[in-house]
Amino acid sequence: MLRLEGLTAAYGPVVALDDVSLEVAEGEIATVLGANGAGKTTLLRTISGLVRARSGRVLLDGREIGGAKVEEIVRLGVAHVPEGRGVIAELTVEENLRLGGLWRRTRDAGDVFELFPRLQERLAQPASTLSGGERQMLVIGRALMARPRLLLLDEPSLGLAPRITAQIMSLLRDLRERTGLTVVLVEQNARSALSVADRAIVLALGRIVASDETLDDQLRHAYLGF
Repeated sequence: MLRLEGLTAAYGPVVALDDVSLEVAEGEIATVLGANGAGKTTLLRTISGLVRARSGRVLLDGREIGGAKVEEIVRLGVAHVPEGRGVIAELTVEENLRLGGLWRRTRDAGDVFELFPRLQERLAQPASTLSGGERQMLVIGRALMARPRLLLLDEPSLGLAPRITAQIMSLLRDLRERTGLTVVLVEQNARSALSVADRAIVLALGRIVASDETLDDQLRHAYLGF
């Protein structure tokens, strides 16, 4: 479904992605691992159009989307959940969800409630009153309201207790099994990410240094710490 060919992106003179090439198959959960500053977030932002690549190509189902506007990429079925659990605190849970489905003009959140029944219990509450785990459920649920085919998910476990992290990861696997959704998951919690991923890619200083085929014990220890 997704192919990156020689992707290079930079912020001024600082190169964040350096000749990155990879493929993600339809219905696959691929996790991108690496230390802070490795280029993980830039990778997702370049796929979703928030960062313009300096060179290389981004292809979705064989169609180049690297030069497309963000809203066009969304309409092609790509949803990006950035780091930080960015709910709109002043709005209710229901209003946040409705924003996610706005361009499709849908208010049916039944599929989201199947995955996150707790959100249905809190529909009328302001998002500001939710716990960290509930906010993460809400931002994922809001993205799913657009009925995406590809979900880009950045650090969903950040700041969450281990129990909530395990729940989020389990929900990702359940989501893929229910809908066939393709997921690119950026994580620093390597153990949690690897527990649900079909394959792993390790970034260091903007370059791919290991993939699922080459992630031997030496590389795992050097780049992931275990």
